[in-house]
Amino acid sequence: MENIAIGAREVTRIEDGFNVIRIKNDTDNNTGFNYEVDQSFLQFHFCLKGKVEMAFNNGSYKLNLLEQNSYMLYNPSRGLPMDLKIAPSSWFISVLVSIKKFHSLFSPDAEHVSFLSPENADKKYYVDDKISPSMAVVLHQLMNYNLNDAIKKLYFKGKAYELLSLYFNREEDANVDACPFLADEENMKKIKKAKDIVLERMTDLPSLQDLALEIGLSLKKLKEGFKEVYGETVYGFALDHKMEYARQLLDSGQYNVNEVGLKVGYSTASHFISAFKKKYGTTPKKYLSN
Repeated sequence: MENIAIGAREVTRIEDGFNVIRIKNDTDNNTGFNYEVDQSFLQFHFCLKGKVEMAFNNGSYKLNLLEQNSYMLYNPSRGLPMDLKIAPSSWFISVLVSIKKFHSLFSPDAEHVSFLSPENADKKYYVDDKISPSMAVVLHQLMNYNLNDAIKKLYFKGKAYELLSLYFNREEDANVDACPFLADEENMKKIKKAKDIVLERMTDLPSLQDLALEIGLSLKKLKEGFKEVYGETVYGFALDHKMEYARQLLDSGQYNVNEVGLKVGYSTASHFISAFKKKYGTTPKKYLSN
């Protein structure tokens, strides 16, 4: 079992038929992950950050799971082993639950989960959806777990149950006033808004103080929240996306180095070249020639 804190992978068996997988790829390279999953399991996959490519049928069919999105997969007639390619700077969590265990969780109120009805018992399921702010709170708590290992299984079990309840909770049934994570959920929305602003204005970023005012958070909460949710500082996040955009512009072949530098917000070519080299280990000119 590898330490998740340093950017690795970890499979935690909560109990029979109930596993949580956490993968944090904080490197600059793609990383792979394979895990056998038979047809008795429901799979819930969540991408908190970055991108994960999921391959099936020996690579003949692929799905891209993008940031802040989820997939639910189930095929009662065949196994769906996990064959993943995790992009650089990506965080991923899976919850694998046996159909037997899953039925036991919902048995008194199975009508709330459509595919549990007898007429749907043998159907395949594939559902893609957005990660809600309340789900994101729980996912980040799972990803950034650093409590005593003696209570790890108990903590993971509680959080996995909470995650599934939020996943299947219908909006019209939600009791917002009673939600114990209301403050965290509201902050999560504001942090996501900050991320959207950074991406929209990455060539002319507002100051952190102005950004904090615009989203309605204190500067301290903006800094701490952004780092916790996206794994890096606001400006570090912006720089990563700016350099990736610059690389795409260079790949297009439509712009020279100076033009690309201007398009991503650098007034001088030397500053752009320096930033690009720090990120990719080579100058834009050498990148183009290679």
